[in-house]
Amino acid sequence: MNRKELGKVKRRVTTLRNKLAKLGPVMRGSVTVIGTRNKQPYFSMNKEGKTKLIYLGKKRESIAREYLENHKQLKKIVDEMTELNMIILKEEGDQ
Repeated sequence: MNRKELGKVKRRVTTLRNKLAKLGPVMRGSVTVIGTRNKQPYFSMNKEGKTKLIYLGKKRESIAREYLENHKQLKKIVDEMTELNMIILKEEGDQ
């Protein structure tokens, strides 16, 4: 890989770091609806083998979904950054 390509990879990492900084609140888990007649939205998260639930109601459901979407974006950014940083480590280690 030449210097120009390596510079491009490093700029992409910087762009991704800036995206991370602007991401906002994140939550890992899912929004689930519980109930047979009166279906209600809850936020569900599994930690250490135990499921934790909080009632959302209609007001907080959209906020929870936004936080979940932010978490998905976080994972995508981290995955891409990992691949790019592996390239950087390999290329800089060879020099």
